[in-house]
Amino acid sequence: MKAAVIHGPGSVKYDTVEDPKISAQDDIILKVTSTAICGSDLHIYSGAMPTSPMVLGHEFMGIVEETGSAVTHLKRGDRVVVPFPIACGNCFFCNHDVPGNCEHSNPEHYGPEGGILTEKGGALFGYTDLYGGYDGGQAQYVRVPYANYGPRVVPENLTDEQVLFLTDIFPTGYTGVDWGEVKGGETVAIFGSGPVGIMAAKSAWLRGAAQVIVVDTLQYRLDKARVSTGSTTILWEDPKDVVEHIRSLTNGRGADVCIDAVGFEPERSITDKIKATINFEKGSIKVLEACMSAVRRSGIVSVLGVYPVNYDNFPLGQFFDKGIILKGGQAPAHKHIDKLLEYVVQGKVQLDDIITHRLPLSEISHAYEIFNKKEDGCVKVVLDPWK
Repeated sequence: MKAAVIHGPGSVKYDTVEDPKISAQDDIILKVTSTAICGSDLHIYSGAMPTSPMVLGHEFMGIVEETGSAVTHLKRGDRVVVPFPIACGNCFFCNHDVPGNCEHSNPEHYGPEGGILTEKGGALFGYTDLYGGYDGGQAQYVRVPYANYGPRVVPENLTDEQVLFLTDIFPTGYTGVDWGEVKGGETVAIFGSGPVGIMAAKSAWLRGAAQVIVVDTLQYRLDKARVSTGSTTILWEDPKDVVEHIRSLTNGRGADVCIDAVGFEPERSITDKIKATINFEKGSIKVLEACMSAVRRSGIVSVLGVYPVNYDNFPLGQFFDKGIILKGGQAPAHKHIDKLLEYVVQGKVQLDDIITHRLPLSEISHAYEIFNKKEDGCVKVVLDPWK
């Protein structure tokens, strides 16, 4: 089959690889009909999260091609979306609706510590050796483990593009709002106007927020957020000015909820990069710092962006003095996917309006390049594996 394979920093190639095979009784083989590039894939692409060559991709859907003998609720020909965490559905953490911490899906690298290179969480599709080493779905076919727990059959009257983002970015954006305990009437400030940030804005409106603010360093991404969500937008030029702007919109208090939808690889100045090098740190926590300044006292900061290493300059004093509640981690996609699918079915939310590029999988190198460099107005790329 054809697949997108990472070969090192900045090198994703359209390769011919072996077809996946059933290896456990509850596996399925999925013929992928649509797949996408996620912002978190760029951490692998940049080399910040190194891995051996593997098929990338954790946002995919398709048609069941083959089922293992223990698969009970799916059959050949079913059309499904697949949540991005690989989870067993039976362990302590799966039973507590945190499948990203599954005890069984990542046996070689799992553990309670959460270290930088050891004792990681549950497995993820196409997301480095440390998270299970499973090939992902930027391919024509993919093996899906624990198929009795993950895949969801989708209605035939909905197109792939209407439901594809139930795999990750919609549940992830929704999780940031859910962690923020939004019940109605709140101000939610979202840092990052990429796909996850835009989905967080849509989710905030669904949960009854009174005001949604989206912050980004690029005007074209803010324009996309404003058109697709109707949110107030702020261009990040100076972090202090951004924080003051948010306070001016909230009677001086700050936002009830701030969501970091950027992570450890934001746009950075040369000074920021030198500082990180001196501190032996990878990336930056500048967006998280801005969230903690912009949130009100006793407010909630949800961290959706990836942070794979530790930082000595974490603002612990501010965290304590303001009484900030900080939540983060892999989104529990399995927990929310059924409810979010129903929102799509009922027409309460539109997901496909963030797509800016539709490309064949054969152009995967170009797709990663424009998404990484934010060229050609790129916000979200959807790929056809059969072209």
